[in-house]
Amino acid sequence: MASCDCPMSQPGPTLAATCGGGAFMLFMGLLEVFLRSQCDLEDPCGRTQYRSDMESVYDFIVVGGGSAGSVVAARLAEVPHWRVLLLEAGFDEPTGAQVPSMFLNFIGSSIDWGYHTEPEPAACLAEKDRKCYWPRGKVLGGTSVMNGMMYIRGSHKDYDDWAALGNEGWSYEDVLPYFLKSEDNKQVEEMDTGYHGVGGPLTVSQFPYHPPLSYSLVNAGEELGYRVRDLNGEQQAGFAIAQTTNRNGSRLSAARAFLRPARRRRNLHVMLNTTVTRVLIDQTTRQAYAVKLRDSRGGTQLVYANNEIILSGGAIGSPQLLQLSGVGEPGVLRRAGVAPVHALPAVGRNLHNHVAHFLTFRINDNNTAPLNWATAMEYLLFRDGLMSGTGISEVTAFINTKYANPAEDRPDIQLFFGGFLADCAKTGMVGERLDNGSRSIQIIPTVLRPKSRGKLEISSADPYEYPKIYANYLTHPDDVKTLVEGIKFAIKLSETTALKRYGLKLDKTPVKGCEKLKFGCDAYWECAVRMQTGPENHQAGSCRMGPRGDPGAVVDNLLQVQGLDRLRVADASVMPSVTSGNTNAPVIMIGERAADFIKERWLGLAQASFPAAEHGGVSNVLASSDGERPTVRPKWDS
Repeated sequence: MASCDCPMSQPGPTLAATCGGGAFMLFMGLLEVFLRSQCDLEDPCGRTQYRSDMESVYDFIVVGGGSAGSVVAARLAEVPHWRVLLLEAGFDEPTGAQVPSMFLNFIGSSIDWGYHTEPEPAACLAEKDRKCYWPRGKVLGGTSVMNGMMYIRGSHKDYDDWAALGNEGWSYEDVLPYFLKSEDNKQVEEMDTGYHGVGGPLTVSQFPYHPPLSYSLVNAGEELGYRVRDLNGEQQAGFAIAQTTNRNGSRLSAARAFLRPARRRRNLHVMLNTTVTRVLIDQTTRQAYAVKLRDSRGGTQLVYANNEIILSGGAIGSPQLLQLSGVGEPGVLRRAGVAPVHALPAVGRNLHNHVAHFLTFRINDNNTAPLNWATAMEYLLFRDGLMSGTGISEVTAFINTKYANPAEDRPDIQLFFGGFLADCAKTGMVGERLDNGSRSIQIIPTVLRPKSRGKLEISSADPYEYPKIYANYLTHPDDVKTLVEGIKFAIKLSETTALKRYGLKLDKTPVKGCEKLKFGCDAYWECAVRMQTGPENHQAGSCRMGPRGDPGAVVDNLLQVQGLDRLRVADASVMPSVTSGNTNAPVIMIGERAADFIKERWLGLAQASFPAAEHGGVSNVLASSDGERPTVRPKWDS
């Protein structure tokens, strides 16, 4: 095992803290020690240099260090004479979160915001107070530190529809170069030609380890007429062992991919455990000019931006901060005790998410090795084996129900799978094993184009009080109908010859509240999805992009807040409609786009001069050395 010469950093929480129970506490504690001896995971010399203080003025301030914010900050810092400040409310990513098999362990931990919706009228009815749980990453790297790592871009038509709404420059043809710019695809020869990049900071490949059931699942899809294909290539409908954002068998968060390579740039400052409480806006010039924040010591200060402030707080954080800053529906702001600064009623509206239902199947296979010192050492020494994958969660599929037109190649259901994880990984083998020696897995149909819409509103001027989230899941009947068809397909998949040797049997225990309905009929499944609703972690749309003057839009096609200057939003909140699939890759693309929009404005570069992925885009046009920087002075008094 490699050893590190630099002092060890102590990001947390530990694996032992996320894996309760005395049987695993000692093992996981020792495993954590060994993991932290691995330079590529712990990386004390390579982690971004965090600051305990900051300057009073920067050229650009990026709020939120998640999948988009990490990209924006790193790309802006490529310009050596720009001073860039990245502000993140959480801490650095834990070492254990970089182990793929532990990808669910950190949900509900101290790096999770742990949001809940307001009581739902038509979904999550079996949950306490009818509230759905929304995990979101409170950590450098954001939810890319907690997600399943799938690299999925969505349907071509998703982006063409964005452009058709008046968002010039956002068609699939327009955004593809920005996917390529980030990507370093390690299996590019196996992918569709022309749809993947190499040499970018974001390593993309399959996990090293695949349970045998993964192959059987994709074979089952073939049996039902779907091809095994590159899901980010020419067509989307199909099955695959997905590519993921992993590097050498460990998680590659957006922070690891984009910020750590920028760690030696003296013009990039990263502040952790720092909460931005307000963006200051000059009401005469309509320009954003500073942020008010509370640092890790509880102190309050103002930091000024000479050029721009970019909000990358996600579909919850960005609209919340806009409203705290007086930007939003005036009535909502006044009720919360915030003086309106700029009327923009669309802030917090159009909030939506993919919605799912979990089907449990018993299987007769028990062929996966348990997590012990043998499998742990296989990972520590070779980055292979059980710990280097996410079980059958690596498999996904895009299928058409009767409500989708196959000719459009725009599937309306995505299938996720769960099971075959390591012991002590949440939903791992211990939880899967049943009394009779069999185990369970899950098939999870998910609605890709939900029509239900919700909203987000602050309830007070306190930045530490969570906003009220009204998801309104399944309030549109079409979402329920589509999800029921997805359930029927999942059951049909379980009955294929390819899966016969596993003896899949659907758990027919009636969902509580649906006992009076005949199990398996449409009415039963309609009841079941409302009682046991599975919200995905793909929240989007709450700062919707639209053309200037669109009353439903918050930002324009350049991601500038409508009616204001020097203030942009770059994250999943700008999506007019959520992409058809996992959202991490599209959000990274949005970060890339935002950085180039900013460079075009402040450097006078034409967009046409840097779309080529093979040349690294702007990153190769601009030197990233540490040259002399001009003195920066505030343009506004405090």
